[in-house]
Amino acid sequence: MSAILAGLWYPDAALAAEPSDVRVAAAADLKFALDEAADLFRARHPNIKLQITYGSSGNFYAQLSNHAPFDVFLSADVDYPHRLVRDGLASEGDEFVYGVGRIVIWVPRSSSIDVEKLGMQSLLSPDVRKIAIANPRHAPYGRAAEAAMQSMGVYKQVKDRLVLGDTVLQAGQFVESGSADIGIISRSHALAPSLRDKGRFWEVPLDAYPRRVQGGVILSWAQSRSAAAALRDFIMGEEGRTILRRFGFESPEE
Repeated sequence: MSAILAGLWYPDAALAAEPSDVRVAAAADLKFALDEAADLFRARHPNIKLQITYGSSGNFYAQLSNHAPFDVFLSADVDYPHRLVRDGLASEGDEFVYGVGRIVIWVPRSSSIDVEKLGMQSLLSPDVRKIAIANPRHAPYGRAAEAAMQSMGVYKQVKDRLVLGDTVLQAGQFVESGSADIGIISRSHALAPSLRDKGRFWEVPLDAYPRRVQGGVILSWAQSRSAAAALRDFIMGEEGRTILRRFGFESPEE
């Protein structure tokens, strides 16, 4: 019997035997939700060392195209993970969708702009000199902000007032610090403890920009596929999704 048992394979045993570091490249909009989820994941999997780097999805795609040392990529869209699969850098079966994000227009609580009442027209206020968004060239949330301004008819009037953050997180920091008067940021950032009590926001209607479905992928060179899969399963499981919902991400099925 012991000889038979020795030949069996157990996922938990694989996690213990393989390298247990999981290096994650994550879109900046995930920072607050993923930081909280990571703490719970570490408690559930104390043998797995989680290393998370935040940045823009487009910049990560460029790095991963050159085999940057990450095991899991969590993007702010599904396009970049698709491209990595298309490029042969990940398998189709290792791609997944974890949530749907939204954008909001955010102002500091001290601002005179009635963003809740004016909505998109807030950007046209004479009190607005600079508008912060993420750089549309490499940040999906920047492209969503640009699309919303275009579809709601204000882009031409405000394009010269735009200041671009490298990430949507940096765009929020521009407004928080006073470097910009108003910003279009992720709802997850607006609901984060660091901003929730510092500002007010208006949710941009869903029909004003392409649906922000967000996905990820396990890279073909992942050090420990079972550890990377454990993280993926946690994020997509009930505990992970509960945290994501609290930070404003909707389920892909909703």
